[in-house]
Amino acid sequence: MADYEFCSVERDGHLLIVTMNRPDRMNSLHPPANFELEKVFNDFAADPDLWVAIITGAGDRAFSAGNDLKYQAEGNKLEVPATGFAGLTARYDLNKPVIAAVNGVAMGGGFEIALACDLIIASEKANFALPEPKVGLAALAGGLHRLPRQIGLKQAMGMILTGRVVGAEEGRQLGFVNEVVPADQLLEAAKRWAGLIMECSPMSIKASKESVYKGLDEADLEKAVNGKYPAVAALFKSEDLIEGPRAFAEKRKPQWKGR
Repeated sequence: MADYEFCSVERDGHLLIVTMNRPDRMNSLHPPANFELEKVFNDFAADPDLWVAIITGAGDRAFSAGNDLKYQAEGNKLEVPATGFAGLTARYDLNKPVIAAVNGVAMGGGFEIALACDLIIASEKANFALPEPKVGLAALAGGLHRLPRQIGLKQAMGMILTGRVVGAEEGRQLGFVNEVVPADQLLEAAKRWAGLIMECSPMSIKASKESVYKGLDEADLEKAVNGKYPAVAALFKSEDLIEGPRAFAEKRKPQWKGR
């Protein structure tokens, strides 16, 4: 894998582990970090041998404290890549799963990164908030729209309008956290979820993710069910579609190709 200045990237078979690496600033992100992460996830999206990604933060204090306000206050230009914060919050065409392993503070843009992922696994030490109104800003990197869709309007507004901090267990109760684990078990738990996903056909996973997210954009259920999804079409032309039933009939584990 390429060397990066503001993140580290590890490849483990079909799994990519991305660590935001600015612990001195609680992994808050400035434009150079955002553009670097955009490249990381561009490469992930384009690599057929990578099936799942995990994103986490360096150290034990923060997943990401969001936008680096100090960098902005120092007079530096504020730029965001076309794919959004961390190269994820405005990336709407990625049909591979991304898991957020939230190891500490996930504030503002940091929480928006986690919300842009498909699963959130949280350390017991994790905290979540969209505190932008407290500094004269707003959660415009998707948080204002993803949070109501994921936990319902009233609960989301309770967080958005107050900027209040929510702990990991409350996040699980509200529904945006999948699992809460001790801090020293976080990455292993995220890898366990990734492993369960990778037991499935990557073609099926792509088709499923694309169908869910694009289907949610359609208010009419019948239209959502009968929508045209490229990943579904690709699944029905894939080797995996043949391998799955064959492996079942032969009572063995399938050997997925992802094509």
